[in-house]
Amino acid sequence: MGFPGYFLIVADFIKWAKAHDIPVGPGRGSGAGSVVAWVLTITDLDPLKLGLLFERFLNPERVSMPDFDIDFCETRRGEVIRYVQEKYGRDTVAQIITFGTMKARAVLKDVGRVLQMSYGQVDRLAKQIPNHPTDPWTLERTLNGVSEFNAEYKNHSDVRHLIDLSMRLEGLPRHSSTHAAGVVIGDRPLAELVPLYRDPRSDMPVTQFDMKYVEAAGLVKFDFLGLKTLSVLKKAVELLADRGIEVDLDTLGWDDPEVYDLLQRGDTVGVFQLESEGMRRTLTAVRPTNFGDIIALVSLYRPGPMDNIPSFGHRKGGREEIVYPHALLEPILNETYGIFVYQEQVMQAAQVLAGYTLGGADMLRRAMGKKIKAEMDAQRAIFVEGCGRVNGIKPAKANELFDLIDKFAGYGFNKSHAAAYALLAYQTAWLKTHHPHEFFAASMAYDIHQTDKLAIFADDMRRLSIECLPPDINASLADFHVEKHNDGLAVRYALGALKGVGERAMELLVEERDTKVASSRSTISPSESIHGCSTSARSRRSPPRARSTGSSPTVPVSMPQRRRSSQWPSVRMTAGRAGRAACSANPSRAAARSTCRAARTGRSPTRSPPKRTHSAIISRRIRSIAIRTSSAAREPARLRHSARSRSPRVPASARRSRR
Repeated sequence: MGFPGYFLIVADFIKWAKAHDIPVGPGRGSGAGSVVAWVLTITDLDPLKLGLLFERFLNPERVSMPDFDIDFCETRRGEVIRYVQEKYGRDTVAQIITFGTMKARAVLKDVGRVLQMSYGQVDRLAKQIPNHPTDPWTLERTLNGVSEFNAEYKNHSDVRHLIDLSMRLEGLPRHSSTHAAGVVIGDRPLAELVPLYRDPRSDMPVTQFDMKYVEAAGLVKFDFLGLKTLSVLKKAVELLADRGIEVDLDTLGWDDPEVYDLLQRGDTVGVFQLESEGMRRTLTAVRPTNFGDIIALVSLYRPGPMDNIPSFGHRKGGREEIVYPHALLEPILNETYGIFVYQEQVMQAAQVLAGYTLGGADMLRRAMGKKIKAEMDAQRAIFVEGCGRVNGIKPAKANELFDLIDKFAGYGFNKSHAAAYALLAYQTAWLKTHHPHEFFAASMAYDIHQTDKLAIFADDMRRLSIECLPPDINASLADFHVEKHNDGLAVRYALGALKGVGERAMELLVEERDTKVASSRSTISPSESIHGCSTSARSRRSPPRARSTGSSPTVPVSMPQRRRSSQWPSVRMTAGRAGRAACSANPSRAAARSTCRAARTGRSPTRSPPKRTHSAIISRRIRSIAIRTSSAAREPARLRHSARSRSPRVPASARRSRR
């Protein structure tokens, strides 16, 4: 089938990425079921050990060619793509175009805007179209299935005109974009194979054929995906290395009881694929005890299959009898307690019951997923005949088994993909169990600009009694890090996480601070340390909110006090008289405007409050965060949130009168 070259190209750029210390995922999609991919280090999962099927990835009866989806560190994914460009030629490597189409709601709003209809009327009609991401409704289906929408269509001529036009445009391309991860590599210049265009936002050519037609043109797609979890794991390992602890996540055993204790408690904030509130409740109910349970939960926690989670938990805990649809299916369904969870189980069931080849079983799985009646009728006849021929199963029972398998095949999950993501979930859970300080520091480092996520991590650290030290101008780095504190460890808050100051400015500040400390000065003044740093205008204009706190009360900090107009009672009166005099004398317009503005603001046109330095801004903000951190530590989170929700909203006029 011409795949050896494809395997070798993928193995080549993965090997290059690992050699250049770029984190690579353990696998993704059905490719994890290939032993050859495992031997070539494309994937990190042993498919024989986990019962993964190669035929789910590649078989002679498969119509469309498969591809490998490879996860890389999200911050260094571009380096791998550039390597591929340089090695195979810039004219033979291109990204893939994608087309955004006019969906039912969007096309209705677009046409309504062109027809200059009332926004409220069009919006009301659009909201009557059911919005199910996994089962999108067309306008025609909505006309037949929503009575209110049908009534509007029949009773109002303008609505009928709107919907008729929208139905003609529905599904047409609306705009073009670039595939987030897809890249094609040709054996000759791509201009000889497919039409290209140049995206002005990129220096890389883009095919004018989308993913479907690129494959029809004979090109195979490579997916270079970015995954933040890989970056977090890499950062945590580096933080451990700074303390002299070497960890190889790839060699971890999957049977650590402490990890499963953490999962059973639902203590999985920040754990890949297991951190949502619903998943945490599921973990406490199911109580996983082995790696197979993690794979199953990753597969089940989706719309549709999640209806089987209660039965899965009851059967695992012995509270419900395990019943198999047929005795021949017990070896296949034993790991999931008699419940169909994976697509691979559907394929194995067809093989065992009806004598399908695994390639033919994959065709059966696809037919069941598409629900095309003609294909389903043909496959049913083959299945029933095979059941009688191979195992002597009567037609009535064979039809019953076919219907049962069809029910589960519609939402069965790819076990190869689930196993790869379960491995990342286990690795993050292991880090949180055994090295929580490094885990939290790494997790917060990659959410440094998302204050909501930082607050979630801070609350979880407080609950676990892991100390988070406030930012300190003499101790903090631009990023989160772990340091020794009171005969233990603590996470030090990052200067780069302070809102409005900028990471680059903080890196320069830390660099200059370390230089001055190295020259025998024990502490530094922020006004000195910021000297010469390149800062943004926004940072310099930001209101001062924090000052240095933390490691030592003797830290020298320059804190100019903010002056208000009330401190200059004579300035307002003087400026007001000067402004009126200037306006009456009709001097130059600029001078009059300046003086009149001074009269309104209460500030002298010749004397203004001292400028706030960038170091003062940083210091005030550090102090503010330190105060909030210390007060939050004394006050339980639940009481704090409830008090905040009960506090009345003060009108702006009342706030001004208080001042």
